[in-house]
Amino acid sequence: MPPVWNYGIFLIVKTFPPSSNSSQLVMLGSGTPNAEPERSGPAVAIVVNNQPYLFDFGPGVVRRCAAAYQAGMEGLAPWRLTRAFATHLHSDHTAGFPDLILTPGVIGRKDSLEIYGPQGISAMTGHILEAYREDLRERIEGLEPVTPNAYIINVHEVRPGLFYQDDNVQVTAFPVRHGSWTAYGYKVKTPGRVYVISGDTAPVDTLLEQACGCDVLVHEVYSVKGFSTRPPEWQTYHANMHTSAHELGELAQKAQPKLLILYHQLFWGSSEEELLSEVRSLFDGEVVSAKDLDVF
Repeated sequence: MPPVWNYGIFLIVKTFPPSSNSSQLVMLGSGTPNAEPERSGPAVAIVVNNQPYLFDFGPGVVRRCAAAYQAGMEGLAPWRLTRAFATHLHSDHTAGFPDLILTPGVIGRKDSLEIYGPQGISAMTGHILEAYREDLRERIEGLEPVTPNAYIINVHEVRPGLFYQDDNVQVTAFPVRHGSWTAYGYKVKTPGRVYVISGDTAPVDTLLEQACGCDVLVHEVYSVKGFSTRPPEWQTYHANMHTSAHELGELAQKAQPKLLILYHQLFWGSSEEELLSEVRSLFDGEVVSAKDLDVF
């Protein structure tokens, strides 16, 4: 049976059921395009009823899930990875995509992988499957006792608005500003919490609107002090593509999330405490700088 991939754009409308079940956010990857050994590429998991919902899949994502599982997070067993959402297609957010497609099938995934993301995610998926055609053929048609359904990849290119809903979550996409990319942030409603995940973005009103009053805001950030040491061409790039600690502090002060989590932190020689101080100079709420495998 050859691997299958499909794509579509759809909207599910049904009543979100009330529940007392709680959710957890696990920072699987807090890093950037820089190859920092202690920080995997951007990846955030929201786990509800032992079902993981993965937002971005940077380098190392499946092994970070395995580490979380070994530490006691039952919901992050790699074979449970069946739903994933890309904010945009930059390599640091998607270089773990082949691993997400291939590895869980080897170690016990039974169901298809549902992938959601902006325009271009379908083509990316098709190219990955083509690149690994012979690997997939041997695993599915050879002696390896895998479940063929694990290698069925259903791809959904999404538009802004509510686009995914099941018994655990509602997921809404909203546009953010990250160069010429079609890029989204995601608002995730669970029975007990509302999460907002920025992806990569410069300051943008749509994010402020979605984040107002949320329980947890996960947002990228760069250090103001570190920025001052960068070459002019890189300052131009980052000022137009990302969010400074002062800009994030202003946004958070307006939005008032119960918890602000920093990820995709660009320090450029500044310390973690200096970065936090820059945000806290304008935001009086709770803020933490995430590390890989932190649980909130």
